[in-house]
Amino acid sequence: MKTHQYGGHFTLSLKNAVGLVPKRNLNGNSYMRELHSSPNQRKLIADINSAFSPDLIVLDGVTAFVDGGPAVGTRKEANVILASKDRIAIDAVGVAILRILGTTVEVNRASIFEQEQIARAVELNLGVAKPDEIEIITDSKEAEKLAEQIMTKLQE
Repeated sequence: MKTHQYGGHFTLSLKNAVGLVPKRNLNGNSYMRELHSSPNQRKLIADINSAFSPDLIVLDGVTAFVDGGPAVGTRKEANVILASKDRIAIDAVGVAILRILGTTVEVNRASIFEQEQIARAVELNLGVAKPDEIEIITDSKEAEKLAEQIMTKLQE
């Protein structure tokens, strides 16, 4: 769970799929250069996800980068592990947690479902379409308090 300073704004389950793209095509052109220089980078991140459907996503949120990223940045202890079959739900909850911890202007901009990666993923029907379709299941009173904070952030 981290922010990403190179245009993706955050690295969660949708952004993780960028690692599946080959670095170069058969002509030797760089897909990564093309992606990172595109003004549509965040939408393209969601598009990559339309090629597959994971059975389970596990997101490590024990320690999170709340700025910088992907390799260095300010770290904060979130102390969460998220699991779901739904990439949009995982990313929406991850963005909510980053906001709770205090994150970048880009990650705080607009509502969570208006974030370009998430909005495009919704257009592609990759998962939930709105916050009230997300259910957070916890195993402790402490986790339940965080879940309540997350649900509040999702509705903002």
